[in-house]
Amino acid sequence: MELFPVHLLVLMVMMNRYVLGPLLRRVRGRRVDATDDSYQPTVTVVIPLFNEGEGIYHAVRSLLVQDYAPDKLNIRVVDDCSTDDSYAWAMKAADGHPNVKVMRNPHNMGKRKGIARAVREATAEIIVSVDSDVVAHPSAVRELVRRFVSPRIAAVGGRTYVSNRNQNWLTRMIEIKFYFAQEWLKDLERSFRSVLCLSGCLTAYRRHVLLELDPILEARNIAGVPIKYGEDRFLTRQIVKAGYETVYTTEAWCQTAAPATLAGYFSQQLRWRRSNLVDMICGLSHAWRLHPVVGVHYVSQLALLLSYPVIIIHNVINGQFWGVLLLHMLVMGAMGVIYRVHKRNLPPEMRVPALSFLPMGLLMPVTYALFTPLALFTLDSGSWETRGKPSPATSAVPPERAPPADGPPGALPPRAAEGGSTP
Repeated sequence: MELFPVHLLVLMVMMNRYVLGPLLRRVRGRRVDATDDSYQPTVTVVIPLFNEGEGIYHAVRSLLVQDYAPDKLNIRVVDDCSTDDSYAWAMKAADGHPNVKVMRNPHNMGKRKGIARAVREATAEIIVSVDSDVVAHPSAVRELVRRFVSPRIAAVGGRTYVSNRNQNWLTRMIEIKFYFAQEWLKDLERSFRSVLCLSGCLTAYRRHVLLELDPILEARNIAGVPIKYGEDRFLTRQIVKAGYETVYTTEAWCQTAAPATLAGYFSQQLRWRRSNLVDMICGLSHAWRLHPVVGVHYVSQLALLLSYPVIIIHNVINGQFWGVLLLHMLVMGAMGVIYRVHKRNLPPEMRVPALSFLPMGLLMPVTYALFTPLALFTLDSGSWETRGKPSPATSAVPPERAPPADGPPGALPPRAAEGGSTP
């Protein structure tokens, strides 16, 4: 089996991700992250909720201290029929705050439909989607809003950090993975204002665009089965397909807990793999509308997603897996060093050791070889997958930073002097 063309494909994608993207962002300069401080619209923050427990309390409290005009900011929590005490925690967070409203869905509807319900009831110009396990930095909303420098910009996404980064080897690895996924891999798309996946952890949308796309979002299904996973990616793709621009900034940021067990991590990766496959395959119908550079990158990523498992399985069958594993470990070690060099000015508690990324050298080929075929055969899954009541190990706020039940939100790490970027 000749795999040389596949290796060329891998090289092309890696060049796009780690060389061309950062280069284009630097060449295009300020346009990539332009701001307009005079734009101060009304904002409604929507938090879809399902079995988050106490985490929703901390999420709401972090939004109550945003550096944004209080009379222009409202918060809507949409409980999707949680079976734990999430609703009680949400009500506790809303107590005494008239700008916070807690809604309950009549039945389990899924994240996107819950958000759509809140969007229809809102009157604000900008809708900010925040996940229920997120603690937002006080400047997050302001930093998102000031990126709407053009009427064509329909969505602006922010950066996510791992709150429990130092819990164990897995969370340390995920922290570095998040760094490359958000500060490197999006650079090429950022350069052309065509970011194809903005996370629901922290993203702002023009409300009229969400209403415009509502019929498409409501009708999403596979073989007649409503799909509840990958809705953030699907929404972003529909926005780009409709001709709008999407922007990403690292200046708006939040923290969320990463899976601290392999079972939780594998469940998350399977859900994300389904999302990638469904949306990237369906997106081929309009990939030609993208900027040629982004379009080529898009197609090459899909080709790599489908071919990479074949490479791994081929090497396992031919007894060459250990050589491939060694290569992976060397690459991950080098990436860990890059991470540490770039994050060297951060406080010690905000960074992890370079060698923390080495386990990815084993987990990446294993998860791709196992989960890509499994995802292809379970595309019609309709479950929340990783959405459930978190264990103490995956609480939205680490114990040392958790605020008291009746006190103010715990302080988030201060901004670091890192060439103008936030941690």
